[in-house]
Amino acid sequence: MSQSIKTRGKLSSFFEVLVQSLKGNEVDLTSISIKRAIILLAIPMMLEMAMESIFALVDLYFVGHLENSSHAIQTVGLTESVLTIIYSLAIGLSMAATAVVSRRIGEKNPEAAAQAGIQTIIIAVAVNILISIAGLIYARDILLLMGASAETADHGTTFIRIMMAGSIIIVLLFLINGIFRGAGNAAIAMRSLWIANIANIILCPLFINGFGPIPAFGLTGAAIATTIGRGLGVTYQVYHLFNGKNALKIRISHFIPDFEQIKAIVKIAAPAIFQFVIASCSWVFLAELVATTGGDEGSAGYQTALRLMMFFLLPAWGLSNAAATLVGQNLGAGHIDRAEKSVYQTMKYILVFMAVVSVLFLTCGHLFAAFFTSDEKVIDMASRALRILSIGFVIYGMGMVLTSAFNGAGDTWTPTKINIFAFWLFQIPFAYFLAKYLDMGPTGVFIAIPTAEIGIAIAAFILFKKGKWKKTMV
Repeated sequence: MSQSIKTRGKLSSFFEVLVQSLKGNEVDLTSISIKRAIILLAIPMMLEMAMESIFALVDLYFVGHLENSSHAIQTVGLTESVLTIIYSLAIGLSMAATAVVSRRIGEKNPEAAAQAGIQTIIIAVAVNILISIAGLIYARDILLLMGASAETADHGTTFIRIMMAGSIIIVLLFLINGIFRGAGNAAIAMRSLWIANIANIILCPLFINGFGPIPAFGLTGAAIATTIGRGLGVTYQVYHLFNGKNALKIRISHFIPDFEQIKAIVKIAAPAIFQFVIASCSWVFLAELVATTGGDEGSAGYQTALRLMMFFLLPAWGLSNAAATLVGQNLGAGHIDRAEKSVYQTMKYILVFMAVVSVLFLTCGHLFAAFFTSDEKVIDMASRALRILSIGFVIYGMGMVLTSAFNGAGDTWTPTKINIFAFWLFQIPFAYFLAKYLDMGPTGVFIAIPTAEIGIAIAAFILFKKGKWKKTMV
């Protein structure tokens, strides 16, 4: 009887925390229990990242059923590979925003936190204008550079042009969510992605296949729908950023460029951006290597596998982001031991999650791939990639948490240095050696990916234990 009461009590407590996490009620994350703090942050962060991953899957699903679907799938996949460089800018800036905002919130200085957030937005808008212009002008050349055939490039030029032109929306979506996460309000970030995805799911079939007065834009319709959907998400973020109902009270004076503050933010953001550019460029190279050794079907299969992988990895990344916020806020509050314990507790949760994902991909990879395309060659390549990639998922999850912990502390150089060695000095040469010299083709590329990720996790754990991150000043 007492055991039954305890079980009901635990369930009641869990649902209470669940409801609180979805509502986004502000709490002092540096004073409540670590497990409760992780759940309050992790649930909306995981749902937020799951919503982000759905963007690519929705596009992939609808364009995968178009005529000449291999060209469409390849275009979506290669464009996403290029956009990962934009994501690197967005993620790097959002990491800096989370680190600075969370540290100021931990110090109980919300005024400084609000100013830091707005200064980061100013940096993002200034930089992204140049990127959008370049994407508009060189859209077709970018696809050809990625290894797409001339026919695929012709099919996809308008698609990538729209996506690149709307890249400022992508950056703001990530960045403003990073600001809210740093402030401990992950629920607003989650809901902005819900809005964006619901709009995308509704608009994708309308613009791709046509409906009533709306013409069938085909592949281009996916870009139109995604850009509008993300734009609505950013609109929701901006409303909550300026409505004065959360910890961050934005003032007009915050929009005046503070070059000392900008310099401090760039000092954190630059290596964080470089950190993800390193990884993104590696993925771009691997995508090109698969395209040249596996042809259109091989490339489409690889891109399908990556979209499926990211669907499950992005929620795990959301869980790891909980560690970043807790590290930043606890360091700001002077609770160094609590910051470290938060990382280890988050790691336990993510290892369980990644183990489940590994089993799913090892047993059901073929079924997942078949949902997005009926091309048997594409399905076979995708399922092979998923089986190999999933081997390193568990230890990859550990690396994700440790990397987020470094970034949350403002120590963005440590994971950057790890990425330089793991991706550029090991993964790319190893993938090229296996694919070209051992004539393994795309399979060689698949093997190189988990091998490098395992090395990243081991290196990150060793450096985390040394504790240099605890002394980082933000």
